Order: sequence, then C-alpha cells, then structure tokens
Amino acid sequence: MSVRVGLTGGIASGKSTVSALLSELGAVIIDADLLAREVVAKGTPGLAAVVAEFGPTLLRPDGDLDRPAMAALVFGDAGARKRLEAIVHPLVFEQVVALEAQAPGDAVVVHDIPLLAESGRADTFDAVIVVDCPTDLQVSRMVSDRGWTRADAEARIAAQATREDRRAIATHIIDNTGTIETLRDQVVAVFLDLRDEPSST
Repeated sequence: MSVRVGLTGGIASGKSTVSALLSELGAVIIDADLLAREVVAKGTPGLAAVVAEFGPTLLRPDGDLDRPAMAALVFGDAGARKRLEAIVHPLVFEQVVALEAQAPGDAVVVHDIPLLAESGRADTFDAVIVVDCPTDLQVSRMVSDRGWTRADAEARIAAQATREDRRAIATHIIDNTGTIETLRDQVVAVFLDLRDEPSST
C-alpha cells in the first residue's frame, strides 16, 4: 500500500530541493502550489470563478490571472483570502485525489504543502517531513538568492507558522544548514525509512 507523506518547510528552507531529491529517489510528488496555479490557469472554470468573485481587474490583458495583483489583494486580508481559498481548495482537492489514485500501489506519495502546519491537516498523513533551518538563514537566503529586502523577508516569515509549530507536527526533520551532499544523505535516509512506514490506506 502507498504511504502518504506531508512535506513542508518555511520559505527558503529548501523544501523544493528536498522535494526534487525525493522525486529522484522514486517518490510520487503532489505539489499543492503547482496545482493551485493550474486550477486557475487561463480558460479554466477556476479562473472564471475567481473573476466572478473578485472582478475582471485581476485579469491580465492576455486573459491570464494577474498573480501579483491577486497576492496583493489577499495578503493581509483574511476575508479575501478565505473567499479565494473557498474557490481554489476544492479544485485542488479533486486533482490531489486523482493523482493519488494514479500512483503505484507501493509508492511513497509526497504531498508538497508549504502551509501544512497552518492547515491543521498534518494528522491526515502517515508521516510528515519538515525541512528545517534557523530563521536568520531563511532571511539571508531570501536576501541573497531572491533579492528580497530584509524587511520583506522577515514579514513573509512572520506571516507563516513558527519554526516550533512546524517541528511539532514532524515525524521526520531534515536539517538544511549544511551542504547539498549532507542534505541528500538525510533525504535518502528518510526515504528508506518511509518505505518501511505502515500505511493507513
């Protein structure tokens, strides 16, 4: 039976790198952020529902969603965010169910969910991997790798669950403060452990 795994980590923690490494090892990756983008892509019923709820000003001239405008609208506005989630989340869930059904029966199915700690859904998985690093390292990566200001980086981190909250839901913690080789070794060890996990399905 397949093992359902939640993968999460704060911004700039290295979660995407861990996800890619798990994929190389044979895990089936279900990326919640990617699905959330796909269900509101140009021409989809999801995008039509977003426009009906928030207005055509969120459309770019080419008919695609203006993602920066959408982000600006919901960032800091809990009501708008909930209205958006009410449209997007059910559509994402449909895609997740379909992708899980397509996975091989003995697969390690990894759900890449940035806000897993915030969602309260950690206990729906057989295991939870948290990619962890100190907050000051997250900030320095966002500044050096992404060109963010320190203030913007700190504000984004503050808007997410705390490091302690994420660690509290973990069955496996991957420390991403060292080299890529050290990270890979940890990922391999966790993957081998997950293949031996009892499945709830």
